[in-house]
Amino acid sequence: MKNPIKFLLLLTVTGFILISCEGPMGPAGKDGLDGLAGKDANETCKICHNSTSVDLISVQYEFSKHGYGEAAFEEAGSTSCGPCHLQEAFKYVCKNNTPVAFVNTAGVYSNPYVTSSSTAYGEIGCSTCHSSLHTTFAGTEFLPLTTTAAVPMTMWSGTKTINLTQKGGESNLCIKCHQPRPFTRSNTTDKNVLNYAGLVSAPTAVFYDAAQSNSLNVLKPSYRTHTHYGTAGAVYAGQGGVEFGTGYANSWHTTGASCQDCHMAPITGKAGGHTFVAKGNFNGCNVTGCHSATPITSATTTKYWKLTRDAVKLKLDQLAAKLTIGGVDILNRNGDAETNLWAGLTTNNYDGYLNIYDPITNPTVQTYNTKSFQYIGTPPSTWTQAQKDYNATLPLITLTNAQMGALINFQLCLRDYSLGIHNTTYTTTLLTNTIAALP
Repeated sequence: MKNPIKFLLLLTVTGFILISCEGPMGPAGKDGLDGLAGKDANETCKICHNSTSVDLISVQYEFSKHGYGEAAFEEAGSTSCGPCHLQEAFKYVCKNNTPVAFVNTAGVYSNPYVTSSSTAYGEIGCSTCHSSLHTTFAGTEFLPLTTTAAVPMTMWSGTKTINLTQKGGESNLCIKCHQPRPFTRSNTTDKNVLNYAGLVSAPTAVFYDAAQSNSLNVLKPSYRTHTHYGTAGAVYAGQGGVEFGTGYANSWHTTGASCQDCHMAPITGKAGGHTFVAKGNFNGCNVTGCHSATPITSATTTKYWKLTRDAVKLKLDQLAAKLTIGGVDILNRNGDAETNLWAGLTTNNYDGYLNIYDPITNPTVQTYNTKSFQYIGTPPSTWTQAQKDYNATLPLITLTNAQMGALINFQLCLRDYSLGIHNTTYTTTLLTNTIAALP
């Protein structure tokens, strides 16, 4: 624009024209009552989401194995694994009180403890345990917990139940998942849960022998024949083992303490609180009424800690030494701390799996085992010809009822991870009696 004064004058005139063109004002609206003042959403959120509550908890949870997420992604879509690995699946079985007693259909048993296909997803998170979160947006939504009910054990097809009533049953929430999976009679026609009492009553009977008809074998052992990983709840309650002999009892922990007392004790480093890690944190041990008179201060504290763990480690070593056939370990050794969560808990670094050759699912088998047992059945097509040829040179495994019971007990006590701390009395008796039951 060459003449800015003319431009400004044009704008002014245009404004007057627009004002003069405005139509008549409409009728006045009817007066109404003012609405009630609404709640400030931000202020409501801050009741919980602040630096001393949820925000702090979320930081702690970053150190929890529940929050890593790998297992949730691996098991997404699995209706059978989901109840313990997936958030929505866990809430589903709790809400529907899904039964654990095996169902007999025309003589064949099946495990009904599954979730629906539409709820088989979700990483473990806040609402897994606190299922009432974000319903009323009040500061009281952390309780009630998703479940504190007694836990019928799936490994026993519901014939045994754990009910830890201390602190309102809050330990039952943990044990709902931290229990072994059932062994099933996979080689027989009925597919029912393994009869632990039968292993005790007929210890020398054949459990598995490749030389006999498969129909006479209870199940076909493989590298992954095991109790699964969540054995701590069963050991803590003293209801998980193949009970050879007599004299079984529980430690004070079983009725006097809760899982949360130790695993959610005041935080030290990256242990305690919502990390759920107890390792290295003794704050929960030393409260009044527990070990305050003789405090546990570190992993080298002799009384109530080191002596207990050393004694249980020795018994695991002694039991493993008896679980051999022809000088070959039945139990698998694995010195790789990345793949063996229980490395260091026994002298030979057993991982609870069986020492049966499988180069695909057990790639360290030849690294840490002098010799293994032969893979049973036709090797997978993914094996190389050299692997198939090597497998054929290995001895076949045989098991008695006593050996199978001993394997279960070893796995149970090893994978409890605490080396007897959860339930010293039960663990010690179970291992002592199992060692005595083997020749």
